[in-house]
Amino acid sequence: MTQNTHKARLYLITPPAIPDLDAFTRELEAALDAGDVAALQIRLKDLSDYDLIAVTKVIAPIAQDRGVAVLMNDRVPLVKSLKLDGVHIGQSDMPLKEARALLGKEAMIGVTCHNSRDLAMDAAENGADYVAFGAFYPTTTKEVEHMADLETLSIWQESIEIPCVAIGGITAENAGEVAAAGADFIAVSGAVWNHPQGASAGVKALLAAISTT
Repeated sequence: MTQNTHKARLYLITPPAIPDLDAFTRELEAALDAGDVAALQIRLKDLSDYDLIAVTKVIAPIAQDRGVAVLMNDRVPLVKSLKLDGVHIGQSDMPLKEARALLGKEAMIGVTCHNSRDLAMDAAENGADYVAFGAFYPTTTKEVEHMADLETLSIWQESIEIPCVAIGGITAENAGEVAAAGADFIAVSGAVWNHPQGASAGVKALLAAISTT
């Protein structure tokens, strides 16, 4: 197999809950100032639309002011009014074609594809901007129904131009092998927000891990 010359970038996902918004905004600023982060996905499944809008209005500008793309998890109708960069949809969320019709061609739309190249090909053919494979390792952030193989990333990288995101249980200890396998983006949550030295240290550790590939 040929050595990949592409460089993976970090894709940050919010923690599943934000009990203290002021404290989180400080951590988010520190995380984004710690190094190159490509995107922030707002994934707060338990919030009502009303509360989600309130939180997003606080945290989205922090990322966008730093040139970080902000994507909403699932709630497609909120994306335009909140002036976000796009949306990430799962297999049971709004269909890709419907989301694209609602958001227009400029919006970034990513699709969860588990470990299925068939799902990923369908998403690519229907205009997804990226596909996400995972989980690659056990994770406590969400219940894992599908485990993915690193080989899936390698095959995708060698055959398809649309970027792929690797998600699920990725830490500084294993991020290097995920990047080396062919992930364009490394999606992380717990490895940053739960880092014992804080989110900034979490980002730096991950960036160090993927820069060696």
